[in-house]
Amino acid sequence: MAKIFIVDDSRIIRKVLTSTLKEAGHEVIGEAANGEEALKAFETVTPDLVTLDITMPVMDGLETLEKIRSDYPDLKVVMISAAGQKNKVMQALKLGALDFIRKPVEKDEMLDVINKHVV
Repeated sequence: MAKIFIVDDSRIIRKVLTSTLKEAGHEVIGEAANGEEALKAFETVTPDLVTLDITMPVMDGLETLEKIRSDYPDLKVVMISAAGQKNKVMQALKLGALDFIRKPVEKDEMLDVINKHVV
């Protein structure tokens, strides 16, 4: 299955995503609480796909996505957004995100979105 990197400022969301993805047979190769941490990690790990929260401190998801597109143009990115972030989701899709998952995260929906892009 896929090597996935999770970027979200919520430890609970990271834990839920990690657990769900591992149960589905994916390998979670890293986690970060913000975009800056993620970009630093990408110097040493190469994921197949990144889940990227939109709203985070230090470096938010949109800024991180722009940097990923610049530095890692082939890296697959799926955004995670809370309700009410439609404009930011649309902006992320224009910047090159493949898809998005809505918070609160529904297990089946998340796996459908992830699997659509990695399997």
